[in-house]
Amino acid sequence: MKSNTIKCGANRAPNRSLVYATGISPKDKNKPYIGIASSFTDLVPGHIGMRDLERFIERGIAAGGGVPFIFGTPAICDGIAMGHSGMHYSLASRELICDMIESVANAHCLDGLVLLTNCDKITPGMLMAASRLNIPSIVVTAGPMLTGFYNKKRRSFVRDTFEAVGLYQSKKINLKELEELEMCACPGAGSCQGLYTANTMACLTETMGMSMPGCATAPAVSAKKRRIAYESGIQVVELVKKNITPRSIINKNSLHNAIVVDMALGGSSNTVLHLPAIAHEAKVDFKLDLFDKISRQVNHITLLEPAGDHYMEDLENAGGISAVLSAVKAKLLPNKTVSGFNIKDIAKKSHVLDTDVIREKNPYHKEGGIAILTGNIAPDGSVVKQAAVSEKMKKFTGKAKVFNSEELAMNAIMAGKIKKGDVVVIRYEGPKGGPGMREMLAPTSMIHGMGLSDSVALITDGRFSGGTRGPCIGHVSPEAMEGGVIAVIKDGDIIDINIPERKINVKLTKEEIDRRFKTWKKPEPKIKTGWLNRYSRLVTSASTGAVLK
Repeated sequence: MKSNTIKCGANRAPNRSLVYATGISPKDKNKPYIGIASSFTDLVPGHIGMRDLERFIERGIAAGGGVPFIFGTPAICDGIAMGHSGMHYSLASRELICDMIESVANAHCLDGLVLLTNCDKITPGMLMAASRLNIPSIVVTAGPMLTGFYNKKRRSFVRDTFEAVGLYQSKKINLKELEELEMCACPGAGSCQGLYTANTMACLTETMGMSMPGCATAPAVSAKKRRIAYESGIQVVELVKKNITPRSIINKNSLHNAIVVDMALGGSSNTVLHLPAIAHEAKVDFKLDLFDKISRQVNHITLLEPAGDHYMEDLENAGGISAVLSAVKAKLLPNKTVSGFNIKDIAKKSHVLDTDVIREKNPYHKEGGIAILTGNIAPDGSVVKQAAVSEKMKKFTGKAKVFNSEELAMNAIMAGKIKKGDVVVIRYEGPKGGPGMREMLAPTSMIHGMGLSDSVALITDGRFSGGTRGPCIGHVSPEAMEGGVIAVIKDGDIIDINIPERKINVKLTKEEIDRRFKTWKKPEPKIKTGWLNRYSRLVTSASTGAVLK
């Protein structure tokens, strides 16, 4: 065991003395030391129920014959950080989480890890850490929030609060209705109720084989989630005994399977950032075009909010990810999982319980949920959640309205300066330029709430929340700060978006683009102090997962 480094031999008496000071018994000396990396915090709704899950994970580890040690990692709520300077920290925190887990696990010679997570950047950060450390690990996602209820309808955070701001702005609802709605949309603990980034990543974690079957969709604070936490604690000790490590699970096959399920679900576009980053840590060669290749081959079989009217609780009741696996089993590649079962066997033993929620034989769309667009604006690629785009907007030509920050774009939208036929261009919001590649849920929700999502497009070198719907193209690479073409687009330029043909172009000749770059000057960094300044100098392009080098 790796922990023998600090607990065996006479020369380790000082180390053992400090370990005993934590209260464990000498009888535990020969048991594996299991770290529980917990992202519990009172600040994030998706994480407030984790104290309970920590107890059940501890019980499981002890029952399995291990010694549990809880340590903390930070968590940022993208919804609370949205629309202001706090969002600079969200994506960047993924790297911090990975580094912190590496630091604690290596400094204390842990034999294994249970990674307790839930929300947007915490889950990929923990999977990156597991892949980097390559010690036996299992992930427990804390589960989705149940829907709220208001005015005879189920409600959710993104559609019913962010878009309600647009409804209020356009005088379609009054202030009293807005205030009543905000009190009902989020009824308690859990990740946001639709297929946004947190829940998408939970689904892909289970698909990759890094969490127990049923974990992704089991609701927060449910007895089922407690049982999964307990079973995960037992199972991680088995992984240690058998030396089953993350890199034996996270490989080309599991990443392929994750994209298959991502396309079938119509998941968040942020997976195009996170899966390459996880692959990078797992030493797996990964190309961005794999998303588009698989998207062409996989039917889109669920329509969860924001694209549709189903929620994570509906997916759970339809059989969860195991049911989705059964529906796409012909596209899956064999791979082991932390449960001990092969993913193909899990798929074969499962079945769909609700054919309206999971349309195995009558798909919502013939292609997967995400598309990768290229062209002179994005030679290295850009991303759109095509499952949430209406058919009439999949081909769109409009005039550019250019803004050098999210705030400037929001001001224009709220002032009524965006009209039908416009393409809102938000630049200098990429990994380097942001820095931190802020999510643009506020402007996209405002556009939808004001009734413009079928007549206005938005492109950015920043990114979008999984809750975004409409013709919103993000991750434009190279970004403006790196001298991408998006940096020299001007108001009035004509932009062509063709999602079926995977193209995005500005109608400018190469000669005109080159002429504009002769007078372009790279702007000063927006943040010149603190670790975000260091981050902006080390982070790579969105097309490579925005990892640090």
